[in-house]
Amino acid sequence: MGSIEQTAELLLCLSPAEVTNLKEGINFVRNKSTGKDYILYKSKSLLRACKNMCKHQGGLFIKDIEDLDGRSVRCTKHNWKLDVSTMKYINPPGSFCQDELVVEESEENELLLLELNPPNPWDSEPRSPEDLAFGEVQITYLTHACMDLKLGDKRMVFDPWLTGPAFARGWWLLHEPPSDWLERLCQADLIYISHMHSDHLSYPTLKKLAGRRPDIPIYVGKTERPVFWNLNQSGVQLTNINVVPFGIWQQVDKNLRFMILMDGIHPEMDTCIIVEYKGHKILNTVDCTRPNGGRLPMKVDLMMSDFAGGASGFPMTFSGGKFTEEWKAQFIKTERKKLLNYKARLVKDLQPRIYCPFAGYFVESHPSDKGGDKEVKEFCEHHTLCFRKSNLIVSCFSGGKETRYIKETNIKNDPDELNNLIKKNSDVLTWTPRPGATLDLGRMLKDPTDSKGIIEPPEGTKIYKDSWDFGPYLKILNAAVGDEIFRHSSWIKEYFTWAGFKDYNLVVRMIETDEDFSPFPGGYDYLVDFLDLSFPKERPSREHPYEEIRSRVDVIRHVVKNGLLWDDLYIGFQTRLQRDPDIYHHLFWNHFQIKLPLTPPDWKSFLMYCG
Repeated sequence: MGSIEQTAELLLCLSPAEVTNLKEGINFVRNKSTGKDYILYKSKSLLRACKNMCKHQGGLFIKDIEDLDGRSVRCTKHNWKLDVSTMKYINPPGSFCQDELVVEESEENELLLLELNPPNPWDSEPRSPEDLAFGEVQITYLTHACMDLKLGDKRMVFDPWLTGPAFARGWWLLHEPPSDWLERLCQADLIYISHMHSDHLSYPTLKKLAGRRPDIPIYVGKTERPVFWNLNQSGVQLTNINVVPFGIWQQVDKNLRFMILMDGIHPEMDTCIIVEYKGHKILNTVDCTRPNGGRLPMKVDLMMSDFAGGASGFPMTFSGGKFTEEWKAQFIKTERKKLLNYKARLVKDLQPRIYCPFAGYFVESHPSDKGGDKEVKEFCEHHTLCFRKSNLIVSCFSGGKETRYIKETNIKNDPDELNNLIKKNSDVLTWTPRPGATLDLGRMLKDPTDSKGIIEPPEGTKIYKDSWDFGPYLKILNAAVGDEIFRHSSWIKEYFTWAGFKDYNLVVRMIETDEDFSPFPGGYDYLVDFLDLSFPKERPSREHPYEEIRSRVDVIRHVVKNGLLWDDLYIGFQTRLQRDPDIYHHLFWNHFQIKLPLTPPDWKSFLMYCG
């Protein structure tokens, strides 16, 4: 049996002389042997300590020049601020608390920084690796974050997004999935879906699967917001969804088990997974910012994780103030480099035998980019007709300049660049997957140079998509534009009352727009004061932070009508934002991206009342 007791890890030891040199207030200290950084806060009555790592996205803290009391530090990534005297983040307010380290004094008057770690759940009932026959464990990449795993006589699939868009109409598949992808899904013994984002939980994909195998076993973690919170409204008939607790082995057969773990930053939503077959572990951290709080198994046989970046509306969709094109370009370049270094360092620390970057192969291919296509021309004519029927006439797809802007600006990391960086710093083998390529784990573990260890797709196989079936999905969005709900301006109060966010000093201006984010003819332009959930004609005279959110009309109305999360707007690049002052309002965005009610607004009753 492995150890299943809590452990105390010594992170830093300061000599008596170094302790004497600690000043009142904030001290930045480094363990020279490990290169890890820490923060110590000293006052007359206490010492507090934490890792020098922002809980948001792992940035490094530096001195906050605006801090007059000597208590706060500022993150170099997104300017988040931490009050080290309380270990609470003050920008954005109401967000996280920093994990504290234990501070102890040794008998030799040294100062010790300790991290208390709960037992690693994967160490319970440990199994020694057995020899694998060639062909016994095979991992086939399908597209984006979707892997097809053959594990003995069982088949397991991760995160099947294989058709249609994600985030309304913002993301489309970069890679052409193998032509037999639906047969592969139908043959699976179980499917793992990591979280509710639509590039992992793809209802268009699952709808096709449910038409053939509605009872296929699907496994998700027991997150605060259920992964399948929107299943009933989606119209997809799935009858065998299993919600499992974190950190407990799920036994599939005598050789195969898996364990779902939560994300340390977004435990209410994100998960990752360890799959073990005959003692061989496969770790898939998916999109987790800090998977399992940063505690992960070392020396697994295969590790896969996201790598690309570019999966956020920040900063491409922001304007005003510092958000010049030059600032954005430099920020994106710097962030990409930081992400590459972070992933390379994580792989070096965990020392998997093989590493695979995935979950980043998407492209912004909205029809605005496809001006000459017959399909798009027909869709535009349909759009214009629908707008006219609604007494809302608009020029459809006016050049698509804004969409091309996102596509050209939102540059993502190259998986080969990451793999080359990993090879420079470690002996880890790397695999850049292509659709239909298969890794034979038994062969690769026995001989990494075996030419049959990775079987590439046949020569001539189509790797990248060059066309997408836009029409059906865009028509669904467009149907919301002329919905009867929006003939009554009182929908605004109805919707935001349903949303339930209030008692927060923030005023937001919402503007419905056309494709290029100009005000939509006949569209709504209104203010919401979240302090008392009122809808004033003018901004209030009191001091208040302010945000202006411009949203493409088809997407915002689709989101409102169906009670969907605002990720379709924000991660899908369907908004343009300005804020004054330049502060991230975590409570506001977290509510509309994660905490909206689980059932949509009752528009039927609303219309009856209006009538």
